[in-house]
Amino acid sequence: MTFEPTTPADTHDTIEVRGARENNLDNVSVDIPKRRLSVFTGLSGSGKSSLVFGTIAAESQRLINETYTAFLQSFMPSTGRPDVDSLRNLSAAIIVDQERMGANSRSTVGTATDAHAMLRIVYSRVGTPRLEPSSLFSFNNAEGMCPECEGLGRTDQIDLEELYDRELSLNEGAITVPGYTVDSWYWQVFVHSGLLDADKRLDDYTDQEWNTFLYEPLTKVKVGKNSFSYEGLVPKIKRTYLAKDRDKMQPALRAFVERAVVTSTCPECAGTRLNAAARQVKVAGRTITECASMQIDDLVSFVRTIDDPAVKPLVDTLAHTLDSLVQVGLGYLSLDRESGTLSGGEAQRVKMVRHLGSSLSDITYVFDEPTVGLHPHDIERMNNLLLGLRDKGNTVLVVEHKPETIAIADHVVDLGPGAGPRGGTVTYTGDVAGLRASGTLTGRHLDHRIRLKDEVRTATGHLPIHGANTHNLRDVSVDVPLGVLTVVTGVAGSGKSSLIHGALPRHEGVVVVDQSAIRGSRRSNPATYTGLLDPIRTAFARANQVKASLFSANSEGACPECKGAGVIYTDLAMMAGVASTCEKCQGRRFKDEVLQYTLRGKDISQVLAMSVETAREFFTSGNARTILDRLHDVGLGYLGLGQPLTTLSGGERQRLKLAISMAKQGAVYVLDEPTTGLHLADVDRLLALLDRLVQDGNTVVVIEHHQAVMAHADHIIDLGPGAGHDGGRVVFEGSPERLVEQGQTLTARHLRAYLER
Repeated sequence: MTFEPTTPADTHDTIEVRGARENNLDNVSVDIPKRRLSVFTGLSGSGKSSLVFGTIAAESQRLINETYTAFLQSFMPSTGRPDVDSLRNLSAAIIVDQERMGANSRSTVGTATDAHAMLRIVYSRVGTPRLEPSSLFSFNNAEGMCPECEGLGRTDQIDLEELYDRELSLNEGAITVPGYTVDSWYWQVFVHSGLLDADKRLDDYTDQEWNTFLYEPLTKVKVGKNSFSYEGLVPKIKRTYLAKDRDKMQPALRAFVERAVVTSTCPECAGTRLNAAARQVKVAGRTITECASMQIDDLVSFVRTIDDPAVKPLVDTLAHTLDSLVQVGLGYLSLDRESGTLSGGEAQRVKMVRHLGSSLSDITYVFDEPTVGLHPHDIERMNNLLLGLRDKGNTVLVVEHKPETIAIADHVVDLGPGAGPRGGTVTYTGDVAGLRASGTLTGRHLDHRIRLKDEVRTATGHLPIHGANTHNLRDVSVDVPLGVLTVVTGVAGSGKSSLIHGALPRHEGVVVVDQSAIRGSRRSNPATYTGLLDPIRTAFARANQVKASLFSANSEGACPECKGAGVIYTDLAMMAGVASTCEKCQGRRFKDEVLQYTLRGKDISQVLAMSVETAREFFTSGNARTILDRLHDVGLGYLGLGQPLTTLSGGERQRLKLAISMAKQGAVYVLDEPTTGLHLADVDRLLALLDRLVQDGNTVVVIEHHQAVMAHADHIIDLGPGAGHDGGRVVFEGSPERLVEQGQTLTARHLRAYLER
């Protein structure tokens, strides 16, 4: 039975927001119909996320948390009430965002969607030979995991020569591991244990001494009246260093681990993670490890051949889950694909699948640009899934820029008129037809189309790619033209990233500007990352005749209470830590005496609180203005100078990286979906920026699905024809005009439709 949206009959059919002031929201009041699909539009930084995620979803989740007992709440992050006068008629909110699914190597697509759990039960019930408990097929359970790799599918081997210098003694600093320098605590344990001669060169050690030095298990030793634990260097490093998340390590330690640890496929299970007994059980001629490694769209077909009545209901549910993964454009994945390797868009679609089969209704689902990473062909299927959630009686709130998804909305809330301080107001609410006629920036650009160029640029040379075989690529050879704008396209999973990221970075002069996380602490922000803070500190120092280091929150000027972080972090052990504003500096990060120094009436914390656009008016010349202009050019004018980098989206991180690399000449820039998070109006600015890079003598290669970028290209390389093993081939090379006129690919079909509208 299909749910038909109806006109709200009473106030309970509307989420009422009154006086929302979260972040840049300017006392926003708006009514959002329930059990409808509402799309929130506006420039990046206009306040969409602040309204949808920071206000509506945040308050819904806070109220749900308050229903738990005080004991349970003590283990939960403490979240404050959003800055809003009132919110009425909220329902339980489920946030389906683009946050990566974590780097836990025990989490896979199969475990994240419960598909692997269902497959395990099928094998435990009808497999041959019979292993009845389903836990025997789980690589996360001691009963089922491979004993060699403990269910990880790979083993870490330490390169011992990276741990020490054989020519030195312990007293001379033979241990070269970070944290083991002479006189350090770890060094003292080895030297004063009484188990080793601290003056003897390592090269002169006997076999017994080598074993004690490297592999001695944890043991108590007594020196005089004191006793302490001694452990060989290898198990100690495994326990204290290798068990940690590498992304959270200090740079020197991370560099050591990457240098000293060699990861290889487990020789016992060949990467399948399971023990020998589980690997031998078959259903319909296949093992569970073979099923887990199959492409999901192939696995669906196989699962449907299992016709044993003992598992029929389970097989039907499993097939439905796998079908859902295919529907959201993830049929090219496999169940054994690690969750941490998924892109933000892929992660969001995997999370979405969890909810498609849910029996819950009257839920509020909140999506953050669900079309990210999707080819226009896949956007059609995504739209159908959003409508399906609505038709089950749910309220669906979507933050989105793509006109294809805006077009299916029952209700649109447009924010603006600008970004940052110039945004934060509702400029339009109503249906899509009304948005088109509204005169807002979004309304004016909804039917805006980039036309094909009258004349494309001529290549000045080529970068050859020969015999590329990474992932699903099939011995691909292609010439990437130099001196022009090339767009590499194709459906998700067709091999675009494998081709470009797998081959081009090997060439000299290639600058890869992607959406990966920026390594750095939570103290890092656009000002520190771009080098903008240096001229700002210098300007403050000159104006006040004091040291520039006073104006660094990571140096002398830091608030002593929060050490310049602006917040106090509370570790909640198993759960995510909680950050609360530092009471001493009120989040300003600096000592009170530092804030007495001003530059043209502003203290350093007020300057760092400025947006890029505001700062451009404040710094009108010099290095600071040059850096600010680059940030403006890449569409980041709304970003705060002191905004933590950890709060940036993938698209924002990519544009920030582009801003700091723009000064290079004669480079080959490789960009990965740079339109992510960009409003339709900002796409024009991005195209102008790409043109400028090419005109300055650079080559630009863009992996992209947006038809506006395809239409503006000089050269297109289209991969396909499908995804996974149905892709991996170059199906078209040439100008956009020739693709439109002669192409028969999915990309050609959608680009033609775009230009005809």
